[in-house]
Amino acid sequence: MLTHVIPRPVINLAVASVLTAVAVLATPAFAQTAPQVPQRTLSLTGLGEVKSAPDIAVISTGVVSEAKTAREALTLNNKAMASVLQTIEAAGVAKKDIQTSSFSVQPKYKYSKRASSGEQEPPRITGYTVSNSVTVIARDLEKLGPVLDAVVSSGVNQMNGLSFSIAEPEPLRNEARKLAVADARTRAELYAQAAGVSLGKILSISEGGGHTPPQPALRRAAFEAAAADAVPIAQGQQSIQIQVNIVWEIE
Repeated sequence: MLTHVIPRPVINLAVASVLTAVAVLATPAFAQTAPQVPQRTLSLTGLGEVKSAPDIAVISTGVVSEAKTAREALTLNNKAMASVLQTIEAAGVAKKDIQTSSFSVQPKYKYSKRASSGEQEPPRITGYTVSNSVTVIARDLEKLGPVLDAVVSSGVNQMNGLSFSIAEPEPLRNEARKLAVADARTRAELYAQAAGVSLGKILSISEGGGHTPPQPALRRAAFEAAAADAVPIAQGQQSIQIQVNIVWEIE
């Protein structure tokens, strides 16, 4: 007896898969998150400033010597510089506060006139210049005038500048940081009150550029007059400034 086996309708599986896919696509995307509301913030920058009298002075000075040969110029410069260093130490400046800041040997050139034909001879060396500069830290400002007088009298012929500073500025910077935060908070509270909102938690704090304004340099006129009289010095005050950027959340 023959038995007929009818295969299962696989087409029904395909149709079921298509219907399932269509159902999935037709289902609303309830799992999607709702759009977030932008966070309201208030950002302000506070400035803190602390002024204090300087307690050190930084002197930049040196000797420039010229001669026909580099050896002669160097010999002259070495002799003059040795006298300068000896005089500075004798004026009460410690060796650790005297440091060579630059040294150079440069040729001096003479340029010939250009001929009518446009030709010109190459420059020739006529001598050499040796420059040796030192940076001196004077820690007793009451003796700064005599120190400058001793420096100039010792044989220096180049005074690059004089500036004032504070030996340990970090405690003053910390005070300026506190003032900067207080300044930012005071203005933030004022803005919040005017806008009818309340300050929430602080989201971020960052420090901006802190700086000390530059001090006047010793001018050429003072350098020329120093050979006859002790240099009068007005040290003034140092100003240390700190900026703080603070972001608050608005409740």
